[in-house]
Amino acid sequence: MLRTITLGSCVSVQGVVVGQLADGKIMVKVDEKTFVGFPVAQARPS
Repeated sequence: MLRTITLGSCVSVQGVVVGQLADGKIMVKVDEKTFVGFPVAQARPS
């Protein structure tokens, strides 16, 4: 499942979810690298 996370105020990464941490962060994998950050809220349909 693809998810987008934020790594800072201006940096986002989209990748395949590989895990979730107790503090609400998720881990996503992009190629050979794994990134940890907070998930971006999903847009609500209008």
